[in-house]
Amino acid sequence: MGKNNKKKFLKPSGDSPGGGWKIVYSGFILILLCFFIMLSSFATMEEAKVMRFVRSFANAVSIFPGGRKFESGMAVLPDSADIVDNKNELAKIFEKLEVLVGQSDFDDGTSISYSPEGLVMRLADYALFDLGVADISPEALPLLEKIAVIIANTSYFVRIEGHTDNLPIHTQQFPSNWELSTTRAVNVLRYFSEVHQISQQRLSAVGFAEFQPLVANDPAVRRSKNRRVEIIFIK
Repeated sequence: MGKNNKKKFLKPSGDSPGGGWKIVYSGFILILLCFFIMLSSFATMEEAKVMRFVRSFANAVSIFPGGRKFESGMAVLPDSADIVDNKNELAKIFEKLEVLVGQSDFDDGTSISYSPEGLVMRLADYALFDLGVADISPEALPLLEKIAVIIANTSYFVRIEGHTDNLPIHTQQFPSNWELSTTRAVNVLRYFSEVHQISQQRLSAVGFAEFQPLVANDPAVRRSKNRRVEIIFIK
Protein backbone atom coordinates (compact mmCIF):
# COMPACT_ATOMS: atom_id res chain seq x y z
CA MET A 1 0.00 0.00 0.00
CA GLY A 2 2.83 2.39 0.87
CA LYS A 3 4.65 1.56 -2.36
CA ASN A 4 1.64 2.38 -4.51
CA ASN A 5 1.17 5.72 -2.76
CA LYS A 6 4.85 6.53 -3.27
CA LYS A 7 4.65 5.84 -6.99
CA LYS A 8 1.56 7.98 -7.42
CA PHE A 9 3.32 10.83 -5.59
CA LEU A 10 6.38 10.72 -7.85
CA LYS A 11 4.41 10.54 -11.10
CA PRO A 12 2.83 13.86 -12.19
CA SER A 13 -0.73 13.37 -13.36
CA GLY A 14 -1.51 14.29 -16.97
CA ASP A 15 2.14 15.00 -18.00
CA SER A 16 5.07 12.93 -19.11
CA PRO A 17 7.97 12.52 -16.69
CA GLY A 18 10.68 15.26 -16.80
CA GLY A 19 8.46 18.09 -18.14
CA GLY A 20 10.48 20.73 -16.21
CA TRP A 21 13.17 20.84 -18.90
CA LYS A 22 10.82 22.92 -21.05
CA ILE A 23 10.91 25.74 -18.51
CA VAL A 24 14.71 25.70 -18.42
CA TYR A 25 14.87 25.65 -22.21
CA SER A 26 12.44 28.58 -22.50
CA GLY A 27 14.53 30.60 -20.04
CA PHE A 28 17.67 29.86 -22.04
CA ILE A 29 15.99 31.03 -25.26
CA LEU A 30 14.91 34.27 -23.59
CA ILE A 31 18.45 34.91 -22.38
CA LEU A 32 19.78 34.38 -25.91
CA LEU A 33 17.14 36.73 -27.28
CA CYS A 34 18.17 39.46 -24.84
CA PHE A 35 21.82 38.89 -25.75
CA PHE A 36 21.19 39.33 -29.48
CA ILE A 37 19.05 42.42 -28.86
CA MET A 38 21.97 43.92 -26.94
CA LEU A 39 24.38 43.04 -29.76
CA SER A 40 22.03 44.64 -32.26
CA SER A 41 21.96 47.86 -30.26
CA PHE A 42 25.76 48.03 -30.30
CA ALA A 43 25.81 47.28 -34.03
CA THR A 44 23.62 50.29 -34.77
CA MET A 45 26.04 52.75 -33.16
CA GLU A 46 26.48 55.72 -35.46
CA GLU A 47 29.44 55.23 -37.72
CA ALA A 48 30.04 58.98 -37.80
CA LYS A 49 30.75 59.07 -34.06
CA VAL A 50 33.21 56.19 -34.39
CA MET A 51 34.95 58.03 -37.25
CA ARG A 52 35.18 61.21 -35.17
CA PHE A 53 36.85 59.34 -32.33
CA VAL A 54 39.28 57.51 -34.61
CA ARG A 55 40.27 60.68 -36.48
CA SER A 56 40.64 62.65 -33.27
CA PHE A 57 42.82 59.99 -31.66
CA ALA A 58 44.94 59.50 -34.79
CA ASN A 59 45.53 63.23 -35.24
CA ALA A 60 46.36 63.72 -31.59
CA VAL A 61 48.99 60.99 -31.26
CA SER A 62 50.38 60.89 -34.79
CA ILE A 63 53.98 62.04 -35.23
CA PHE A 64 53.33 63.26 -38.76
CA PRO A 65 51.30 66.46 -38.22
CA GLY A 66 54.15 67.94 -36.20
CA GLY A 67 53.43 67.64 -32.54
CA ARG A 68 49.69 67.82 -32.20
CA LYS A 69 48.39 67.20 -28.71
CA PHE A 70 45.14 66.62 -26.86
CA GLU A 71 43.07 69.66 -25.97
CA SER A 72 40.48 69.88 -23.25
CA GLY A 73 36.86 70.28 -24.23
CA MET A 74 33.58 68.48 -24.72
CA ALA A 75 33.89 67.86 -28.47
CA VAL A 76 35.96 64.93 -29.72
CA LEU A 77 36.59 66.58 -33.07
CA PRO A 78 35.05 69.54 -34.87
CA ASP A 79 32.26 68.41 -37.17
CA SER A 80 33.15 68.00 -40.79
CA ALA A 81 31.13 67.46 -43.94
CA ASP A 82 32.33 63.87 -44.18
CA ILE A 83 30.64 62.93 -40.91
CA VAL A 84 27.18 64.34 -41.57
CA ASP A 85 24.48 63.35 -44.01
CA ASN A 86 25.87 64.34 -47.39
CA LYS A 87 22.33 64.83 -48.67
CA ASN A 88 21.85 67.63 -46.17
CA GLU A 89 22.03 71.08 -47.77
CA LEU A 90 24.05 72.33 -44.80
CA ALA A 91 26.70 69.71 -45.54
CA LYS A 92 27.12 71.13 -49.04
CA ILE A 93 27.45 74.64 -47.61
CA PHE A 94 29.98 73.27 -45.12
CA GLU A 95 32.12 71.91 -47.95
CA LYS A 96 32.01 75.23 -49.84
CA LEU A 97 32.99 77.17 -46.74
CA GLU A 98 35.84 74.75 -46.04
CA VAL A 99 37.24 75.34 -49.51
CA LEU A 100 36.81 79.07 -49.03
CA VAL A 101 38.64 79.04 -45.70
CA GLY A 102 41.50 77.04 -47.18
CA GLN A 103 41.91 79.58 -49.97
CA SER A 104 41.73 82.67 -47.74
CA ASP A 105 44.56 84.51 -46.04
CA PHE A 106 42.79 84.18 -42.69
CA ASP A 107 42.48 80.41 -42.44
CA ASP A 108 44.07 80.44 -38.98
CA GLY A 109 41.39 82.83 -37.75
CA THR A 110 38.36 81.06 -39.18
CA SER A 111 36.53 77.87 -38.31
CA ILE A 112 33.34 76.08 -39.24
CA SER A 113 31.22 73.90 -36.99
CA TYR A 114 27.72 72.66 -36.35
CA SER A 115 25.55 73.83 -33.48
CA PRO A 116 22.00 72.93 -32.42
CA GLU A 117 20.88 76.00 -34.40
CA GLY A 118 22.68 75.20 -37.62
CA LEU A 119 25.99 75.83 -39.36
CA VAL A 120 28.37 78.34 -37.78
CA MET A 121 31.23 80.10 -39.56
CA ARG A 122 33.45 81.85 -37.04
CA LEU A 123 35.70 84.71 -38.17
CA ALA A 124 38.35 86.29 -35.97
CA ASP A 125 37.93 90.04 -35.59
CA TYR A 126 41.23 90.79 -37.35
CA ALA A 127 39.95 88.99 -40.46
CA LEU A 128 37.29 91.69 -40.86
CA PHE A 129 38.21 94.76 -38.81
CA ASP A 130 41.08 96.78 -37.48
CA LEU A 131 41.48 96.95 -33.72
CA GLY A 132 38.72 98.88 -31.98
CA VAL A 133 36.82 99.87 -35.13
CA ALA A 134 33.68 98.56 -36.81
CA ASP A 135 34.34 99.50 -40.44
CA ILE A 136 35.06 96.46 -42.59
CA SER A 137 38.67 96.49 -43.72
CA PRO A 138 39.40 96.42 -47.47
CA GLU A 139 41.40 93.20 -47.01
CA ALA A 140 38.26 91.45 -45.76
CA LEU A 141 36.09 92.27 -48.77
CA PRO A 142 37.21 89.37 -51.02
CA LEU A 143 36.40 86.89 -48.24
CA LEU A 144 33.02 88.46 -47.47
CA GLU A 145 32.18 88.58 -51.16
CA LYS A 146 32.63 84.81 -51.48
CA ILE A 147 30.60 84.21 -48.33
CA ALA A 148 27.86 86.44 -49.75
CA VAL A 149 27.73 84.35 -52.93
CA ILE A 150 27.22 81.21 -50.84
CA ILE A 151 24.48 82.88 -48.79
CA ALA A 152 22.76 84.18 -51.93
CA ASN A 153 22.61 80.67 -53.39
CA THR A 154 20.76 79.27 -50.36
CA SER A 155 17.37 79.91 -48.79
CA TYR A 156 18.58 79.76 -45.20
CA PHE A 157 18.05 82.56 -42.72
CA VAL A 158 21.41 83.92 -41.64
CA ARG A 159 22.25 85.60 -38.35
CA ILE A 160 25.43 87.66 -37.90
CA GLU A 161 26.72 87.84 -34.33
CA GLY A 162 29.34 90.23 -32.98
CA HIS A 163 31.47 89.26 -29.98
CA THR A 164 34.29 91.00 -28.09
CA ASP A 165 36.63 90.18 -25.24
CA ASN A 166 36.21 91.68 -21.78
CA LEU A 167 38.58 94.61 -22.24
CA PRO A 168 36.45 97.76 -21.91
CA ILE A 169 36.20 100.34 -24.65
CA HIS A 170 35.20 103.96 -24.00
CA THR A 171 35.10 106.11 -27.13
CA GLN A 172 32.64 108.64 -28.42
CA GLN A 173 31.43 106.19 -31.04
CA PHE A 174 31.54 103.08 -28.84
CA PRO A 175 30.77 103.78 -25.17
CA SER A 176 30.97 100.04 -24.46
CA ASN A 177 31.54 96.66 -26.08
CA TRP A 178 27.79 96.42 -26.69
CA GLU A 179 27.96 99.17 -29.31
CA LEU A 180 31.16 97.82 -30.86
CA SER A 181 29.94 94.23 -31.22
CA THR A 182 26.51 95.27 -32.50
CA THR A 183 27.85 97.77 -35.02
CA ARG A 184 30.29 95.22 -36.41
CA ALA A 185 27.48 92.69 -36.90
CA VAL A 186 25.23 95.30 -38.52
CA ASN A 187 28.00 96.42 -40.89
CA VAL A 188 28.48 92.86 -42.11
CA LEU A 189 24.73 92.55 -42.57
CA ARG A 190 24.62 95.80 -44.55
CA TYR A 191 27.42 94.58 -46.79
CA PHE A 192 25.46 91.42 -47.62
CA SER A 193 22.19 93.25 -48.20
CA GLU A 194 23.36 96.45 -49.89
CA VAL A 195 26.29 95.21 -51.96
CA HIS A 196 24.99 91.73 -52.83
CA GLN A 197 21.23 92.36 -52.62
CA ILE A 198 20.58 89.50 -50.24
CA SER A 199 17.06 89.84 -48.88
CA GLN A 200 17.03 91.62 -45.54
CA GLN A 201 14.18 89.36 -44.46
CA ARG A 202 16.69 86.52 -44.34
CA LEU A 203 19.31 88.47 -42.40
CA SER A 204 19.58 89.51 -38.77
CA ALA A 205 22.35 91.01 -36.64
CA VAL A 206 23.01 90.96 -32.92
CA GLY A 207 25.82 92.02 -30.60
CA PHE A 208 26.77 90.06 -27.48
CA ALA A 209 29.70 92.20 -26.29
CA GLU A 210 31.94 90.07 -24.01
CA PHE A 211 29.17 87.95 -22.52
CA GLN A 212 29.43 84.83 -24.68
CA PRO A 213 33.17 84.02 -24.60
CA LEU A 214 34.58 80.91 -26.21
CA VAL A 215 37.41 80.69 -23.68
CA ALA A 216 38.43 82.40 -20.48
CA ASN A 217 39.52 86.00 -21.07
CA ASP A 218 42.96 85.47 -19.59
CA PRO A 219 45.72 85.46 -20.74
CA ALA A 220 45.79 87.74 -23.77
CA VAL A 221 46.55 84.95 -26.24
CA ARG A 222 43.31 83.23 -25.23
CA ARG A 223 41.34 86.45 -24.98
CA SER A 224 41.86 87.12 -28.67
CA LYS A 225 39.76 84.05 -29.53
CA ASN A 226 36.70 85.76 -28.09
CA ARG A 227 36.92 88.72 -30.50
CA ARG A 228 34.98 87.34 -33.43
CA VAL A 229 32.04 87.53 -35.80
CA GLU A 230 29.88 84.46 -36.29
CA ILE A 231 27.78 83.86 -39.40
CA ILE A 232 25.10 81.28 -38.62
CA PHE A 233 23.06 79.43 -41.25
CA ILE A 234 19.93 78.66 -39.24
CA LYS A 235 18.44 75.28 -40.03
